Amino acid sequence: MPGTDRPLEGMHVVECASFVAGPTGGMTLAQLGADVVRIDPVGGGSDHLRWPVARDGESYYWASLNKGKRSVAVDMRSDEGRELVTALIAAPGEDRGVLIDNVVGRRWMSHEALEAKRPDLIHLRVQGYPDGRPAVDYTVNAEVGIPQITGTEEGGAPVNHVLPAWDLVTGLSVSTGVLAALHKRARTGEGAFIELALSDVALAGVANLGWLSEAEERGHERPRHGNHVYGSFGVDFATSDGQRVMVVALTEGQWSALRKVTGTEEVFAALEAALDADFTQESERYRLRETIAAILRPWFSARDLKQVSDELDAARVLWGRYQGMTDVVAAHRTGTHPILADMALPGSGAAAITARSPLRFDGEHGPAGRVPLLGRDTEEVLAEILGLGQAEIGGLRQRGVIATS
Repeated sequence: MPGTDRPLEGMHVVECASFVAGPTGGMTLAQLGADVVRIDPVGGGSDHLRWPVARDGESYYWASLNKGKRSVAVDMRSDEGRELVTALIAAPGEDRGVLIDNVVGRRWMSHEALEAKRPDLIHLRVQGYPDGRPAVDYTVNAEVGIPQITGTEEGGAPVNHVLPAWDLVTGLSVSTGVLAALHKRARTGEGAFIELALSDVALAGVANLGWLSEAEERGHERPRHGNHVYGSFGVDFATSDGQRVMVVALTEGQWSALRKVTGTEEVFAALEAALDADFTQESERYRLRETIAAILRPWFSARDLKQVSDELDAARVLWGRYQGMTDVVAAHRTGTHPILADMALPGSGAAAITARSPLRFDGEHGPAGRVPLLGRDTEEVLAEILGLGQAEIGGLRQRGVIATS
């Protein structure tokens, strides 16, 4: 996907969103070629210095989620600032009039107010709950029951995860919603107001996986299994050199490969006869997961990681090594992961690792995107989109309505 021939080249988006979901949607579109103008308050929004941060306090998080976008800093509490933002959102042009936001309580940014300026506006609003109440990934994740089924069998307290999975899925849903609305507008000339609640994304996720149906039928929570895969066979094993690997056998072929490489085919055949079990069935491998793991464990503990890796790969077993993020960084430094890219934070030049788009067009991820800098593109955007002259821009800057880097 060469930088000059990306699929969304020519599309223009205004983003007024903070934290993960909205910015992820905008970044996804930007990496595919859209011109995404992110609007922040003068001095930066609530996520501008969010952790993780470099030693000097610059945010790796903000820089990476907003790469590839143009940054405009506006005082949206002032009348002039609100007028500028409204004009940017409603700017004329076939490929303009697209807004992503997570704004609450600003009447001047209501869809009705903006639609009056541009009737075919495509406006996607990210919410916590459908009624507009706030929520974040960690609160909705608790409410859909994930922490109650996570952790060890002995654990009584809920176990939170560290990955904001629902935020990321919501961000990708943002880009999907925008593209769907653009397709509709191209056919009908009509705009769209799309509301996307984080809580709905989480509920849809667990419902579509069948987890809610199971809970209703059984009348109780799914049991916690630690590192065991639910409903199939998969668990971690320790190697002789203190490393750990995760091994999974979802299919009959994967189960056959695992038995063959570990030399346990006869053992499991005898166990099937003794227990009247059929390990070709995924449900049976799940039911007897502890017994299976106990039989396989000595094979792993007798080999170091390299030997385990070589033999499992040769047998085409489904497995992965447990490693830390420092190991991923080390692999990146050897060129192992083409999706990863380096960038320098704009203030200090601190090294940062970010990512290109996971989508590969004709084998190419495309560029990661230019490093963002708060307010860097304010003058350029106001001149290009709104046609303001240098004297007008200078006056706005002098009055504190805008800021530039």
